[in-house]
Amino acid sequence: MSALSSRRAAGHRRRVGLFGGSFNPPHAGHRHASLLALKRLGLDEVWWLVSPANPLKQAGAFAPYEARCAAARQLARHPRIRISSFERDAGLIYTRDTLRALIQAHKEIRFVWIMGADNLATIHRWHRWPEIFALVPVAVIDRPSCRMKAMASPAALRFADRRVDEDDASLLAVLPPPAWCFISGPMSLLSSTHLRHQEPPRRT
Repeated sequence: MSALSSRRAAGHRRRVGLFGGSFNPPHAGHRHASLLALKRLGLDEVWWLVSPANPLKQAGAFAPYEARCAAARQLARHPRIRISSFERDAGLIYTRDTLRALIQAHKEIRFVWIMGADNLATIHRWHRWPEIFALVPVAVIDRPSCRMKAMASPAALRFADRRVDEDDASLLAVLPPPAWCFISGPMSLLSSTHLRHQEPPRRT
């Protein structure tokens, strides 16, 4: 029996990673980070929370919402990665509010917020960002050329004493927040921003 099956048989609360973003477009890097989180954090599932909008980005830069969800479903193709429209359905745009609503709706689940190191570097610009760390443990997935900026960020410095050693990443989901862990490993060079700015193929 696997470790996940043993936990379920014992009646333990499920562990779910929340991976939020516009997924504009989704790409293999999102899937790579999700699979890494499933393995290293001992999660039962990862939910991709497809955001209807991003307060820090121009609304016109987004592809239609349903198209982004469909592309995410086509890319994920994994029994433990779920595509969620929770934010759109609940009318939410701020991560802090989304986390509060999910925790209230799913008391049977232990949630972990998953984000890239590039987001840790800028999370201090997010709405009421310290409350994100106060609500759920946070897993930070390493990104190319982002580690130094991430570790010198206001968020990393503010919660430096709450950082969990990477060797204990599998315990993160059961730790009381604030608690966060930096997860290193093979990295994907892909980004949604890069893909959006690629030139379309030329017709011959």
